[in-house]
Amino acid sequence: MNELISQPDGIHALESGYGRPLLAAIHIVVEEGRAAIVDTGSNDSVPRVLTALASLGIPPENVDWVMLTHIHLDHAGGAGSLMCALPNAKLLVHPRGVRHMVDPSKLWEGTSAVYGAERAYQLYGRLVPVPAERIVPATDGLELRLADRRFRVFDTPGHARHHICIWDNTARAFFTGDTFGLSYRELDVDGRAFVVPTTTPTQFEPQAMHDSIDRMMAMQPQAMYLTHYSRVTDVPRLAADLHRLIDAMVAVAQAARGDGVARHVEILAGLEQVMREEADRQKWALDEEQTLELLRMDLELNAQGLGVWLDSQRAVEAQLV
Repeated sequence: MNELISQPDGIHALESGYGRPLLAAIHIVVEEGRAAIVDTGSNDSVPRVLTALASLGIPPENVDWVMLTHIHLDHAGGAGSLMCALPNAKLLVHPRGVRHMVDPSKLWEGTSAVYGAERAYQLYGRLVPVPAERIVPATDGLELRLADRRFRVFDTPGHARHHICIWDNTARAFFTGDTFGLSYRELDVDGRAFVVPTTTPTQFEPQAMHDSIDRMMAMQPQAMYLTHYSRVTDVPRLAADLHRLIDAMVAVAQAARGDGVARHVEILAGLEQVMREEADRQKWALDEEQTLELLRMDLELNAQGLGVWLDSQRAVEAQLV
């Protein structure tokens, strides 16, 4: 496959090498011989980024920005290593994520709790800290430039409280990380893309996700650039699908009984049924077995995240009694 795909408006989607092909994209924005990188993939992605920059004629010292939509390690695991190779770049990250880039130990602990330490190391390698003086906190409304190109930061919780989306004024598009869901190219039908929400642990908040989607839609974007996987258009249709599926997934969680493993299994089965119904509704390109296999890891993580959200709701309710 072509690991570097040129999109409109000087945007390039790079295959990160994370997991499998077409799972995670790193976006490189080029303007007047300067570059910005949106999300970094894992440590294994860093050589790919440097090779892609060379193919685009961009020397490492001409990279001005490394922008992280959030600090989950499939998006930010390679940030420290990449910054070592880009001498003039600043790292843009949500204010809640700054301390975790300076000292990634707690970030590693959280990731190990989800995947297990051995698997986490296989996926991400050793996390490299970033000097605090090279980090710019991505406060809501912050504007920054790449040559004459303007970007604006939108605080977009819902998937995580440390999540931002980045508005590109030239492309009239957002780099959305995970807030605008997942859109796997294997499900496309004649170029028509689809989206699925991601409710992964540990900070899923359905109303915040709804609000973040609506806030982005108010900008009337012409496209969205998703980490999973790259450019989608027909944005109003996809936003409506996301709202509907978020509510469907929350309903599955709220209907689940019990606690622990039994509840998790029930939520997972409910999410699989939601995907069967969505596949039938949208006429996805894969059959049922292939679809569930493609989404298996995401559905497992979504079920975990919904369980965490249910427990947080119960804790709030208990405090009100």
